[in-house]
Amino acid sequence: MRQRIAVVGSGPAGLTFARVLHRHGHPVTILERDPAPDARPPGGALDLHEGMGQLALAKAGLLEEFQVMARPEGQAMRILDVDGTVLRDWRPRPGDRANPEIDRGQLRDLLLGPLDVRWGRDVTQVVPGTGTGDGVQVHFADGRQEAFDLVVGADGAWSRTRPALSSVMPQHTGVTFVETSLDDVDTRHPDLARLIGDGSMAVYGVNRALVAQRNSGGHVKVYAQFRAPLDLHATLDPADTEAMRTALLALFDGWAAPVLELLRHGAAFTHRPLHVLPASHTWTHVPGVTLLGDAAHLMPPLGAGANLAMLEGAELAESVAATGPGDPDEAVRAFEERMWARAGRWAKITMAGLERLVSPDPTAALALFDEVQPT
Repeated sequence: MRQRIAVVGSGPAGLTFARVLHRHGHPVTILERDPAPDARPPGGALDLHEGMGQLALAKAGLLEEFQVMARPEGQAMRILDVDGTVLRDWRPRPGDRANPEIDRGQLRDLLLGPLDVRWGRDVTQVVPGTGTGDGVQVHFADGRQEAFDLVVGADGAWSRTRPALSSVMPQHTGVTFVETSLDDVDTRHPDLARLIGDGSMAVYGVNRALVAQRNSGGHVKVYAQFRAPLDLHATLDPADTEAMRTALLALFDGWAAPVLELLRHGAAFTHRPLHVLPASHTWTHVPGVTLLGDAAHLMPPLGAGANLAMLEGAELAESVAATGPGDPDEAVRAFEERMWARAGRWAKITMAGLERLVSPDPTAALALFDEVQPT
């Protein structure tokens, strides 16, 4: 009898897992608390790496469609000093597709395809089976519950699935991002469009940074990054747009006027204190339940997290598919061991990167760029 499989969360990890299994002829039930795909803004663009996110899409049979949608020019990166001086202006060579950009919403729609998503299903708890064949019980906010043979938690930083495996909770890094955005930048703000270039632009100061990232259609995401204690955030109200704007402009006081225009024209602000799980995070294997992506190894958003999550989803799906109609438990256990080792390495790399990008010494960020950027 075919296994009943559910994935909690419709982010890149969960959708990739479901799409690869679907390709192998195995249905997956996706449980998503949002009422619809477009219920909230999907976030900024992602750069999908050849050996990670793009490999996952290849396993799902979607690489060619991705290549049509992706923006190789989005790999460009400019770094400015706080006085507006351009310190670095890197552009990809023609044909370079190592890390092309794609909007999160576009990636979501590409992965969704024919998948069975139950929208508006808010999971509150996952209870492992007792070994008597009753399966893993998934509890919902409306009081209902349903049993599955395998539940994959791909439900992000504050996962409702994780407590079935681990009591570890995310911890604040000391760094906060405040996100805003600009629309139609090429027509409404041509000077800012030229300042940003074709991809991303970053300015690094003492314990703070300002990053602008192009998305498609003239949309730009802006991230103000700074070090502050978590209790400071209680005094910031993102719903008060003008108060947030004033606070951020004060925080970046003295920076070049063209750079500050990114904050002056921001439409609204979203407050994102950065949290991480320990790089060494693992758990004692529990039959019928596992985790992917941020639910398993939350790390700073420096380009690795979504790529890892998608690759993990594809690899787990292939492992489960290889077991046929049998019990995939041993395949899941082996997958977890591989995931922990790889994610632990990337967690250390990204945490060290965050320490250098939002640093008392802004030259540390420039040095990091020179180390990782191809010549």
